[in-house]
Amino acid sequence: MQFDSDYRMLIGGKLETGSASFDVLNPANEQIIGQAPDATPEDLDRAVAAARAAFPAWSALPIEKRREYLNAMAQAILANIDPLKRLLTSEQGKPHADAEADVGGAAFWLMGASSLDLPVVVNEDSDERYSETRRVPLGVVGAIAPWNFPMILAAFKIGPGLLAGNTMVLKPSPFTPLTTLKLGEIIKDILPAGVLNIISGGDNLGPWMTSHPDIDKVSFTGSTATGKKVMQSASATLKRVTLELGGNDPAIVMPDVDVEKVAEQLFWAAFGNNGQICIATKRMYVHKDIYEPLRDAIVAYAKTVKIGDGSEQGTRLGPINNRPQYERVLDLIRDAKEKGYTFLMGGEKSDVPGYFIPVTILDNPPEDSRIVQEEQFGPVLPLLKFDDYDDVVARANATEYGLGGSIWGNDEDKAFEIAKRIQSGTVWVNEVQHLSPTAAFGGMKQSGLGVEGGEEGLLEYTNAQTLVRKKRTAAAA
Repeated sequence: MQFDSDYRMLIGGKLETGSASFDVLNPANEQIIGQAPDATPEDLDRAVAAARAAFPAWSALPIEKRREYLNAMAQAILANIDPLKRLLTSEQGKPHADAEADVGGAAFWLMGASSLDLPVVVNEDSDERYSETRRVPLGVVGAIAPWNFPMILAAFKIGPGLLAGNTMVLKPSPFTPLTTLKLGEIIKDILPAGVLNIISGGDNLGPWMTSHPDIDKVSFTGSTATGKKVMQSASATLKRVTLELGGNDPAIVMPDVDVEKVAEQLFWAAFGNNGQICIATKRMYVHKDIYEPLRDAIVAYAKTVKIGDGSEQGTRLGPINNRPQYERVLDLIRDAKEKGYTFLMGGEKSDVPGYFIPVTILDNPPEDSRIVQEEQFGPVLPLLKFDDYDDVVARANATEYGLGGSIWGNDEDKAFEIAKRIQSGTVWVNEVQHLSPTAAFGGMKQSGLGVEGGEEGLLEYTNAQTLVRKKRTAAAA
């Protein structure tokens, strides 16, 4: 099917345009591509009320039935993958192939989440009593998804949230609301009314959600700075929170790697989705014995990668998604220039329309520089030299973040031992950014609170309830 140009919110099973709207831009040319509804507090109240009304019947369904609904949603997404990916490219900027992976990944995540189960733990089964602890849903979940992966990161929340028996109000980023709103159209007649509500809005909508008295949990993916505000707002009513926040992920490259083979992998570890990945490599520590050849190989490969409009054939890297992030990345580059750091390539602002920044690689800047210590979230990478493993592990861990990291080396056992020393929620060996709906993913330090994925991620959407029954025979005795 092809989508029309009307974008409507899904509230209580009905599509609504809302009383106001805002423009959505294509970051590749800064042209308006659509208008999304700008939800009011009253719209949010109605969405929450619809979710609350749907909760008793949804939570009472057998989990097997909720699994069927998730899989039906996944199949509907896959049936519409072509128009969804094209719309996603136009509002997010990523190439069509990456947009298809985002959309398809959402379906994959819903199907993967549907395979999970809620445990029941028997604490005691004696002559005197029976005791078990089971998991029960929280109620209404407020889900806030980011602009870098609008579809799959929404599915991170939809899948376990609904499987656990909760109902949901989902808010996409105001920079990328259109594909998520079309998702609402696609699933409108699949789910019971009110189980999943999708509303869009500007910067005020998020705080309205986090402070709403009838939302029981907030699941947020975004920056650490905003995550702190979410936690503060949610504390007023003791909402449960899951926060997947920023990262400054280190990669440590051992001297025994095959330089030519690993250069391309390391490039994409840092520059996939134009660096706009929370678990992208943000700092690359390369052993001194291979620093120069690996540096040169990465730069040589980078020069072969086409940058441009994601809808054009052959494009591998698109623009930065939005102007605020574009300006933040340019500010980091300006700072590095002012400090006199060495640029191996890039560092210049593009002269074409759109939020384009050329691939920028720096040669061994100081450890305390902003470009090393701050999360770029864009196509900028510092290469850093090391010669001692204890030293590089200490440097890798010397950050307020702890989301991900990676170790690269032919000696897999040694690499795995180094991985255990990295203070991050996930550490990969000889790959990066592999996530699974059946494995926990979350951050240490200021990279987040709680996890997504796996049984642990599912339990984030539940309360523990312990039931104790004194046996009649024991009472008689």
